[in-house]
Amino acid sequence: MFRSRAFRNVQLGVKNLLLHAMRSMLTMLGIVFGVGSVIAMLSVGEGASKEALDQIRMLGSSNIMIESMKPASESSGPRRGRMSIYGLKYADVRRIEQIPHVRRIVPAKVVKQDGRLKERSMELRIVGTTPEWFELVNREMLAGRALSDRDIEGNSAVCVLTEHGARKLLAAENTIGQRIRVRQGNLKVVGIVRAESSGGSVQTPDQLVDAYAPINVIHAMYGDIVVEHDQGSRSRTYIELHQIIVEVDSTEHVESVSRAIEAALRRYHPKTDYKINIPLALLRQAEKTKQTFNIVLGSIAGISLLVGGIGIMNIMLATVTERTREIGIRRAIGAKRSQIVTQFLIETTVLTMIGGLIGIVFGVVIPMLVTRFAGMPTVVTPWSIILSLGISVAVGIIFGLYPAVRAAKLDPIVALRHE
Repeated sequence: MFRSRAFRNVQLGVKNLLLHAMRSMLTMLGIVFGVGSVIAMLSVGEGASKEALDQIRMLGSSNIMIESMKPASESSGPRRGRMSIYGLKYADVRRIEQIPHVRRIVPAKVVKQDGRLKERSMELRIVGTTPEWFELVNREMLAGRALSDRDIEGNSAVCVLTEHGARKLLAAENTIGQRIRVRQGNLKVVGIVRAESSGGSVQTPDQLVDAYAPINVIHAMYGDIVVEHDQGSRSRTYIELHQIIVEVDSTEHVESVSRAIEAALRRYHPKTDYKINIPLALLRQAEKTKQTFNIVLGSIAGISLLVGGIGIMNIMLATVTERTREIGIRRAIGAKRSQIVTQFLIETTVLTMIGGLIGIVFGVVIPMLVTRFAGMPTVVTPWSIILSLGISVAVGIIFGLYPAVRAAKLDPIVALRHE
């Protein structure tokens, strides 16, 4: 009996809304735009932070990244005729190895050179490193193999090329086995690996134009002195290592190990010529920023739902005035106040439910259009749909409650006399 009564009330509510279809549709627009904007803005915020979070996770939550950095005194001082000496050293690797909870260390030496194959050429970032690089910087191997211990022991002039470099240099050629000419010799391609672009907010240790080779081979080819020519002047820089990636045995020890590394480097580096990045700390900060960003975007979009709720209250107050005689008749034949309140609340709930469902469609379609035409990543999450629909229904009930109670409090005799 309760179900049949509820169904009859809903049916009556829909019928009353259809009597003024245009007015009901215009009233729903506030809810439609409100729900759609909440979902769309949250999806844009989610997509904007997802790429950075994914990059940080790919760096490894148990890794510590150390990079050589030119100190401020070297950057502002005269360059001509002097050699700049700064950055990480091979001795730093041995010192870090002595720190407890350090599992593995991967050094890297970076040289930028033009790579050539027949008539094609491009600037490569040649990274001299060890086979463990491909375990700490986890990237998909597309063809061939990674560097091996045998390459290190045999001083093999081999390299693993990134997919971007392979497409440009090895186009229409057999990829594996080709020899790329660089200034100091040739490097034989033994593998192709996928690389991540570092153009986002997080600096990754790999780039799209990398060629990975044994570190001892690169050191033998180029040494530790880099000579740069710029507008007729020549500068020399002495750097032993450009990067060191430290793997810690567990995430619980990452912060303590990073403090120990900082203390060890500070002792032997009087100038601040290094930078320590902790992906775990970056991940935590990025997640906090993401939460704040979502709250702000959701609050801004929620204002449109508030405006839609005010529109619903305005329309329902007008509806109560129009239907004063009907309310008086229902009260005269025995309808209770609670039944009058329920009737008007059902109408507002149906109104907001329909508007919310239409708004969900808009909220899902808009991010798809943004991704397709603007190229921005967007992610529509289920919780944003549930949240926006729940808020829209709550807005309908809250803003429809006052008109419903006002209708229920009408004096039946006064209502019957109403023209």
